[in-house]
Amino acid sequence: MISRESQLVSGILLLTVPTIMYGGLTLLGLLTQGTAGLAPGGLVLSDTQASLWRAGHAHAGVLLLLALLMQGLVDGARLSPSATWIARLGAPVAAVTMSGGFFGLAFVPAFRWLLYLGGLSLLASVVLTGIGLLRRSESRNAEGT
Repeated sequence: MISRESQLVSGILLLTVPTIMYGGLTLLGLLTQGTAGLAPGGLVLSDTQASLWRAGHAHAGVLLLLALLMQGLVDGARLSPSATWIARLGAPVAAVTMSGGFFGLAFVPAFRWLLYLGGLSLLASVVLTGIGLLRRSESRNAEGT
């Protein structure tokens, strides 16, 4: 059974899946010059821009899946309440900021800061969760002996 907090965050994350699906249809339209997917108003991307859009879309999907997985792992981790929320929300924040960074970087170099923010957010989330899971494991081992 997952916690109420995990249910809430997971429910919100699942509701974002249609936006990733729409992004995939749009990307497909751009890459096929409108023969498949959705063509957004005659927008044409350079090779670099198309690569950045691919990276943004891929990161959104993969990091959303990781964020969903992390919810159950955070429930099993031994962390303070504030560290628990940082661990719980770090991966979803990374999904938004990293994918947004790639999309934005396709047009404005200043958007690269979103990539760094997302990377730091993801790093904090996975490191805290990993430490919390190891602490939980150690406390269970100590109780069992």
